[in-house]
Amino acid sequence: MSVFGNEPRQRVIQEYVPGKQVTLAHVIASPQQGLYLKLGLDGETAGALGILTITPSEGVIIAADIATKAASVEIGFLDRFGGSLVLVGDVASVEASLKAVLGYFDDVLQYAVVGLTRS
Repeated sequence: MSVFGNEPRQRVIQEYVPGKQVTLAHVIASPQQGLYLKLGLDGETAGALGILTITPSEGVIIAADIATKAASVEIGFLDRFGGSLVLVGDVASVEASLKAVLGYFDDVLQYAVVGLTRS
């Protein structure tokens, strides 16, 4: 006999479905040289790093477009399947580009966004 009497057991399956969100926006102002190499970036021309993670992951394509138009930054890495974007440039440009992305995703695309952090 079941714990629930004669009632059949019900199986509940919970699944996490991410919404429209920017989950990380961070500036690394002065990264260690080894970090560029581990990321496969040119350590001689690199400056600050900007890191974004976005769901759905296709949003990084939009973010890369906005970021490169907003300031003098280069795309260090873009993963359209995982939703991560790494930008490279001077500190002010990286910060300006991330602020532009966050503003657009918040105001226009109605994403939930996090605050910009810096180390």
